[in-house]
Amino acid sequence: MRALRRLDPLLIQAVIAAALSFAHIHDIAEAAGQGGWKAWAYPVSVDVLLVMAWKRVREADEGESVAAPRLWFWLSLAASMSANVATAGVIDLEHPPTMLRVLVAAWPVLAFFGGSLLVHSRKSPTEPTQEPQEPAGAPAGEPVEEVVPEPARAAPKPSLATYKEAADMVGVAVETIRGAANGDRPRLSKYHTPEGPRVDLDEVRRIYSLRPVGA
Repeated sequence: MRALRRLDPLLIQAVIAAALSFAHIHDIAEAAGQGGWKAWAYPVSVDVLLVMAWKRVREADEGESVAAPRLWFWLSLAASMSANVATAGVIDLEHPPTMLRVLVAAWPVLAFFGGSLLVHSRKSPTEPTQEPQEPAGAPAGEPVEEVVPEPARAAPKPSLATYKEAADMVGVAVETIRGAANGDRPRLSKYHTPEGPRVDLDEVRRIYSLRPVGA
């Protein structure tokens, strides 16, 4: 109950800011010649791009570049703030400048391009998979003996470690391990855990020519 009371002022401020910003973008679009339903579509486009970019920044993996999502976040935020300022008497909405009309007309294509990049530029996490081996067939013409399959043994779990732990073990820089686990052609398998990305220590030893434990 106390937490709800603390959130009440924040929720009120959020509703007021969202409503005013929504209306200001609508007024700018309408003044630039985008009347009717088109004027209402502009604030939706700006807010959706803003939320998409912020979500991409928050959900980025360790070591993943967020320069592009930040750029689209600040661009959509600037569009919203510019509309708020413009409606405060800075621009004559009865006779808007030509540049404002050009920017408003170009925004839908720009927003679609930015949203497409945010969605399709992120790579889905990949996990190493093992293909099942087919049993060898019996020689032709000989009776096939019934073979009772042995209980399947669980595959040994890899020994995972952070980039820093793996780098300290093999004596290389952390950036070397991070670069080997990411990129277009990663040399190390990257495992996603609740604590962050991990790599297999045995795989690190093998790639960096270290003897296995106990050797």
